[in-house]
Amino acid sequence: KKALVETHGDLDEATELMRKAGLAKADKKAGRIAAEGVIAVERSTDGRAAAIVEVNSETDFVAREKDFQAFAAAVAKAALLARPKDLEALLATPLAGGQTVEETRRALVARIGENIGVRRFEVVESGAPLATYLHGTRIGVIVALEGGDESLGRDLAMHVAAINPQYLAASDVPADQVAKEREIYAAQVAADPKAKGKPADIVAKMVDGKLRKYIGEITLLGQPFVKDDKALVGDILKKAGASVARFTRFEVGAGLTKKQENFAAEVMAQVRGA
Repeated sequence: KKALVETHGDLDEATELMRKAGLAKADKKAGRIAAEGVIAVERSTDGRAAAIVEVNSETDFVAREKDFQAFAAAVAKAALLARPKDLEALLATPLAGGQTVEETRRALVARIGENIGVRRFEVVESGAPLATYLHGTRIGVIVALEGGDESLGRDLAMHVAAINPQYLAASDVPADQVAKEREIYAAQVAADPKAKGKPADIVAKMVDGKLRKYIGEITLLGQPFVKDDKALVGDILKKAGASVARFTRFEVGAGLTKKQENFAAEVMAQVRGA
């Protein structure tokens, strides 16, 4: 509340102020998953192409429904076969029964009585077999691995699913994001009693150390490997003579806000209305 008052209600500035003061890690809460649905992945027979889609529903009950999951799987297959350029083109793509994705979606909405939407998709192609992984129906990953073997590819896909790196390598982190983090860490170090009286070059090294740790945490190559936390993913790849060209990770509802239902209040409102 104090941070919001100081920033005149600006949530982004308040978050930054709180991080500088070391009062909270609100940025880690901002991406909490809220919406329902499933992730579906379809891989070509030669393994060199794969499609991943997110299909959303209003409730977890519908997300577990057999026809809903079959629809999501059919959309992923259509995306792989048609390679549409955007979501609008995917919705216009015919499914096996002849109806388009959009026509099938509308029919499913009418039958189930709940809003359903195809939110996003991606098709990945590679000169080598792709690694894919589905964690239940809520997280899906595609990894384009060059070199290595099938086992390494699956391990990396599982790592991406579990640890959720934002970028592949340090060079992929946007410069403005790095500059913003450096500013935040500089403010943190300046307020740290341990830094008082230290030479400027030592203070700069403290800031650089925090920044390196941050970049390591958000990049795949800089993260400790999920199966061996004493080794970085980059080191594991180097030892195997392999590299990751790219990766894609979808998680149900990422970035969406789930509608909060209060059924008791809803019933009471209906009673009062009657």
